[in-house]
Amino acid sequence: MPELAAFDDVMTGLVADWGVPDGQLAVTKDGRLVFDRAYGLADVEAGEPFQPESLCRIASVSKAITTVAVLALVDDGWLALDDRAFRLLAALPPPQGALIDPRLDELTIEHLLVHAAVWDSSTGVDPQEQPWTWREAGVLGVAAAPSAEEIVRAMIGEPLDFDPGTKSLYSNFGFNVLGRVIEQVSGQSYEAFMRERVLAPAGVTRMQIGRTRLEERAPGEVHYYAPPGQAPFPSIFPGEGYGPAAYAAFYLESFDARGGWIASAEDLVRFATAIDGQRGPALLQPETVEAMLQTPRPAATTGAAGTGNAEPAWGWGGTSSWRGMGSTGPTPGLTSVPTPPGWSAPTTGWPSRSPSTRSRQTPVSSSAPTSRPSNRPQ
Repeated sequence: MPELAAFDDVMTGLVADWGVPDGQLAVTKDGRLVFDRAYGLADVEAGEPFQPESLCRIASVSKAITTVAVLALVDDGWLALDDRAFRLLAALPPPQGALIDPRLDELTIEHLLVHAAVWDSSTGVDPQEQPWTWREAGVLGVAAAPSAEEIVRAMIGEPLDFDPGTKSLYSNFGFNVLGRVIEQVSGQSYEAFMRERVLAPAGVTRMQIGRTRLEERAPGEVHYYAPPGQAPFPSIFPGEGYGPAAYAAFYLESFDARGGWIASAEDLVRFATAIDGQRGPALLQPETVEAMLQTPRPAATTGAAGTGNAEPAWGWGGTSSWRGMGSTGPTPGLTSVPTPPGWSAPTTGWPSRSPSTRSRQTPVSSSAPTSRPSNRPQ
């Protein structure tokens, strides 16, 4: 379709200008996929082209998917927004001898969704990242990188940074807690529930929780790259030395609900257009979708983590318009930006330089963009 050629120009220029090896773009209109292309190489060393069906880590875009799962439990009558999160997680044992902050009992599901959940990663303490991950492992006496559940257990004994609901500070850990709530309420693993209640009804079949090690990447998953000259990171796996950030700096399996999914751009627009029923049965009730987008967050401290995401919306960096809703997901080796229902564009590799002034027509690689037929039903 000639009118869609501008998307090719933008993506070709973006990938070239920012020095990343590849990218994907999927676009929908009126619930139909009208554009689905990939650019560059999924594996530079092997010369493998990036395909529209290639899977990429989507990082914090995972939070939007977790949000919809939580709200689906609310719609289904299994959960309420004012439920106390850690009462639901009473079966998780705290560290031996832990002194539990009494304010933890006040923390609700809605506090977690609006990033008003008492932990301030801007202080430098993020239990989901090194070196703090190892502090949590030490608290529990585990030798390996701790799982998502083990991180929550360790944090039960930590003092809170502020009173629940009094301000909004971006929290990776808060969405880890939501993942454990989903497990406790549903009686399933987080990934199994997501597939059954959210992804399968949306027609998404290949999304999965990613793996940390390069040799354990899923079939069809791309290779992630660091910018030239970036020093290796100490491996999250004891005894494995150093490696590229994407495969050494964190334990991806523990990111699940807050940043662990891998998907294609088409998967993300399938999910997004299913939320309010633009394509097929809606994942959420209309009033739930409206509340998801309109619920205000508490004030964010200037300069604190996530200040730029303090607009209304549960789990999304949203606006008051559904058409303007979006969430971004940067992590070492990958940046993903879906803005439902219009487009989704993952790219792999950190930008290696500032954007240049080269023409938007500059080719990304020797291979042309790869695509699927457009204007087909989902």
